[in-house]
Amino acid sequence: MKTAVMGSGGWGTALALDLLENGHDVTLWSYQEEESKVLRETGENPMLKGVPLPETLALTSDLSCVKGCKVVVLATPSFAVRSTARSLKAVLDPGTVVVSVSKGIEKDTSLTLTDAIGAELGPDYPVVALCGPSHAEEVGRRIPTAVVSASKDQKAAEMVQDLFMNERFRVYTSPDIVGVELGAALKNIIALCAGCCDGMGFGDNTKAALMTRGLTEIARLGVAMGGRRETFAGLTGVGDLIVTCTSMHSRNRRCGILIGQGVPVQEAVKQIGAVVEGYYATATGKALAEKMGVEMPITEAAYAVLYEGKDPRKVLTELMTRAKKHEIEDSWL
Repeated sequence: MKTAVMGSGGWGTALALDLLENGHDVTLWSYQEEESKVLRETGENPMLKGVPLPETLALTSDLSCVKGCKVVVLATPSFAVRSTARSLKAVLDPGTVVVSVSKGIEKDTSLTLTDAIGAELGPDYPVVALCGPSHAEEVGRRIPTAVVSASKDQKAAEMVQDLFMNERFRVYTSPDIVGVELGAALKNIIALCAGCCDGMGFGDNTKAALMTRGLTEIARLGVAMGGRRETFAGLTGVGDLIVTCTSMHSRNRRCGILIGQGVPVQEAVKQIGAVVEGYYATATGKALAEKMGVEMPITEAAYAVLYEGKDPRKVLTELMTRAKKHEIEDSWL
């Protein structure tokens, strides 16, 4: 099948290699020709060191590469998803399935990324979210990975499942695109906080508490927005949370470590050298929580550190000394 991956970062490249392995005709698109030239001349992506790019992988910066494609994958940073979708509309064939593999919530609208794509493309293009615990560095090296293909369109979700799935890359399907996307986006907030705790020298107990209570508030918001509670116990909930909070592949965790060590927030973000999605997700997550009337104390604490300059240690103490609660929210009702 003819496919195109829009975005030649580590994740887009890893997915392009997966599609190529499955026998598909794949073009990897770069936003700038210079990026495409580097890939062509070096034979590898600098974000996936040691992973060779086969000569059969087409490399371009020309948007017209999507013409004739049955499936187009959007693998740009979250802030560029809408603008890329807008640019694609003029060249996409009618009925093309569009797969969003970016993780985040649109800053200005608080929309999920598939909703932003849908707003630009309209109803004639089925949209699928492909998410899960999946570091590009590991997918590119063919380390066993499992993800979720979620869509309101069952046939489109199953088409994407068939397209990507192989013995090293397992794909489940789900109709809960809201829960899948929110879990994938909001876990980056918790990963930043987990890294911050690491940077401050705290231990496993702290991280376990943070991840567990973080998942609780993610699910709380997700259900309020129409997601299914069981989704947050799955790959794009607890699974994605585990991998992002514990791995040094995680830009969000690494950024949090720097902040916990005392590096100023903007300098920490700059040092990572790539988009730290959790920084932006914290602002949009807080805005969504306020809009929906949902309590998200960890997200609020992260916002206080990232955007208001509060001391992480002081914020952690405030979290630990909040009013007493039942762990199960409807206890004894």
